[in-house]
Amino acid sequence: MGTVGAVAVDSEGVVACATSTGGMLNKMEGRVGDTPCIGCGGYADNNSGAVSTTGHGEAIMKVVLARLILFYMEQGQSAEAASDSALVYMKSRVDGLGGVVTVDPQGNWAARFSSRQMAWAAAQKDTLHYGLYTGEHFTQSIDEPH
Repeated sequence: MGTVGAVAVDSEGVVACATSTGGMLNKMEGRVGDTPCIGCGGYADNNSGAVSTTGHGEAIMKVVLARLILFYMEQGQSAEAASDSALVYMKSRVDGLGGVVTVDPQGNWAARFSSRQMAWAAAQKDTLHYGLYTGEHFTQSIDEPH
C-alpha cells in the first residue's frame, strides 16, 4: 500500500526519478492515476531537476505537480521552496494534499509534504537524513551501526 518514490543525481548532474504506486482503494474501474502520467507522478529534466510525488492522484494531475515544481525551479526557486510553492498552489487550487521528493542537478534536495505525514529518507555523501512528521529531520552516519 502507498506510493514509493525516488529521485537521484549522479556526479555529472544527470537526474532521474522513479515512482511506484499502491493505487487507491475502491477506485473506479479503468481509473488511471497520476503515477503513469508524465509530469504528474514524476518528472526529470537534467536542466532543472527531478521530482517524485505522492498523494491524491486527481489533485496531482489537475496541477501537473512534478512539472510545476520544476517550473518553479527554472524560475530560480530552490528545490525546497519550489516544492513548498507547488504544494501550497495544489491546496489552494484544488484542495489537494500530497508530498514530494525533489533534487536539483547540483544535489540539493528536499522532502516536503502537506499531508499529515510522509516517510522519507535521503542519502548524501556519508549521511542518512530521514523523517516522518512535519519539521522532523534526523541524521546519522551511514556507517553507524544500527
